[in-house]
Amino acid sequence: MGQRADDLRGVVVLVTGASSGIGAHCAHVLAVAGATVALGARRTDRLSAGVAAIEGLGGRAHAVALDVTDEASIEAAYTEIEATLGSVKVLVNNAGIGTAGPAMDITRSAWDELMATNVTGPWLVARAFARRAKAAAHGGTIVNIASIAGLRSGGGLAAYGASKAALIHLTQSLAGEWMRYGIRVNAIAPGYIKTDMNAAFFETAAGQALIARIPQRRLGRFEDLDGVLLLLASEASAYITGVTIPIDGGHLLASM
Repeated sequence: MGQRADDLRGVVVLVTGASSGIGAHCAHVLAVAGATVALGARRTDRLSAGVAAIEGLGGRAHAVALDVTDEASIEAAYTEIEATLGSVKVLVNNAGIGTAGPAMDITRSAWDELMATNVTGPWLVARAFARRAKAAAHGGTIVNIASIAGLRSGGGLAAYGASKAALIHLTQSLAGEWMRYGIRVNAIAPGYIKTDMNAAFFETAAGQALIARIPQRRLGRFEDLDGVLLLLASEASAYITGVTIPIDGGHLLASM
């Protein structure tokens, strides 16, 4: 009988970009499922609330400084996690940034920063994870946080969409290369999720019009990601690799 998707007891998980938003939520959900969670971000002081919340539930968590664009930072983070919690068996590659605007107006520096964080960063963190998993022969699971913007073009999203499309392709390529080492690589592609940062926009006429184009006629909530996250992070999905699962209220079904 396979492992339950909501049972991650004894599994050490690293969540990048865990200081807020989807990353902080993922860390909490995985901890509730029994995982020991390392919360990574560039500033550890921003992780204290997440660590405290997990420990308040009786879970185990650790804040670690992690800049996904810096190879030395990544190596130091894994070394610290291994010494404190043990070997990382699940990686949630969530760290990312967004930008929007006409393609002609995006600066080269903004483009480079976006690609460094959204594409190169996940690759570097995943590569370090895979090298350790291969050396220890224990396999592992990677869950990349992509976006429906990587599956379909949208106005003002040329740069962001290109970065997430690259991450989706990277997911497939790494899954094919690393399955021989017992490493599975999958991705989640959220649609529009309501956050503190975008809540005001969705109260405007433009925001309401966007919601009206979503077949379910509502924004996603963080908890809408939970089922797929737990499935892909656990051995309940042992025969799944190289896939990207949209969680978008049917947004990809909407007419162009």
